Amino acid sequence: MSDSIPMTREGYNKIRAELDRLETEEMPVILDRLANARAEGDLSENAEYHGARESQGLLQAKINELKSKLSRATILDPAAMPQGEVRFGATVKVKRKGNKSPETYTLVGEGEDDYDLGRILVNSPLARGFLGAKKGATVTVQLPKGPTEFTILDVNYE
Repeated sequence: MSDSIPMTREGYNKIRAELDRLETEEMPVILDRLANARAEGDLSENAEYHGARESQGLLQAKINELKSKLSRATILDPAAMPQGEVRFGATVKVKRKGNKSPETYTLVGEGEDDYDLGRILVNSPLARGFLGAKKGATVTVQLPKGPTEFTILDVNYE
């Protein structure tokens, strides 16, 4: 699990802000709930105490996950990527074989993905299929529903 995670400075800062919020706002609330539940006495039948412990465990797991992502982050600048070739940070306009209208995807890092906006993780199967391709190339991407052919219509870094 020591794989490097590519991300922009913006994505890194977004994850960092989420981690800070969890540690400074949410965790103290849960710790207060635990303290109040402990003060009620018998913990063996105290539902509030057990609920707070479960919430604490779930929140701590999320905090650990975010810390792990940040520790493995490699900050990349899309503007420094080789132009004309699909790499991290590229916005790629593609045409799927059999479809009339083109699709546009931007290859992003952790914390920046939003499939509804066409922002896909650079390590997703779709993005990995585009990596290294140049404008005009046809690539076959192995998707869950089977191999799918795409033509790269445009590659840019904005």
